Amino acid sequence: MLPALRPGDWLLVRRGACVRPGDVVVARLPGDTAPGPPRLIVKRAAWRTDEGWWLESDNQRASGRRDSWDFGALPDDHLVGRVVLRYWPLRRRRAQPS
Repeated sequence: MLPALRPGDWLLVRRGACVRPGDVVVARLPGDTAPGPPRLIVKRAAWRTDEGWWLESDNQRASGRRDSWDFGALPDDHLVGRVVLRYWPLRRRRAQPS
């Protein structure tokens, strides 16, 4: 999700929040058959269709990116919530130059 999010960013997610186009959301990865809890993805909600939300990566050229161009619109029950805040862990904040 570069440039909006960077590796190591922490997110505050409001579960079940109303989603609007342009919001950053957390969703369950469709087709995930790995054992254990479902894997989550962070994407931007682009638009709503009859089938659900069309989610896109901010960086379409990123290697390994997975979004609605790969799996189609995501049903509402796959959305976990809307990102309301991005913050950095204390260790990362101290490491940044002032």
